[in-house]
Amino acid sequence: MAGRAAIRYAKAVLSLAQERKLSEAINTDMNLISDTIVENAELDLVLKSKVTSSVIKRKILAEIFSEVNPLTNELFDLLIRNKRIDILNGVASKYTKLYDELSGKEKALVITAVPMTSEIEIKVLAKIKELTDKAVELENIVDEEILGGFILRVGDKQYNASIANQLNRLKREFTLN
Repeated sequence: MAGRAAIRYAKAVLSLAQERKLSEAINTDMNLISDTIVENAELDLVLKSKVTSSVIKRKILAEIFSEVNPLTNELFDLLIRNKRIDILNGVASKYTKLYDELSGKEKALVITAVPMTSEIEIKVLAKIKELTDKAVELENIVDEEILGGFILRVGDKQYNASIANQLNRLKREFTLN
């Protein structure tokens, strides 16, 4: 239920931002909000707290996000008035996703066993061109369990070129024979 509400608020903010020619500035704010909440579990707890008053929540947001656009502050006020400030992170995430779709951008998640080298990045970018014609922003996550190679996720598509995946495939082949 909160996911649908977050999408509705995000669409409304994006629509207003487009009218006011602020969609890029608001996208910057939404990325900042989302990153801040994800990196700060205490802030997330306060925003979701039933005990903390709306006034205190608003003061905290004003203090932390003092440099945001007035439209972003209007969103804070609206969410507080409607007792939905607990979904602020969801709204911010949905906004950036909608903004990227509108801008023809897509995020690509690349999981590697070690930080990406330029050689791996070239292979990944070549694979991305096969999967999408949109402009792509790369995000690299290091996961030693894949042993080597990479796993690429673009939108709802996944390409698994990890050593762990290849070993599992060989293991399945040998157990079938």
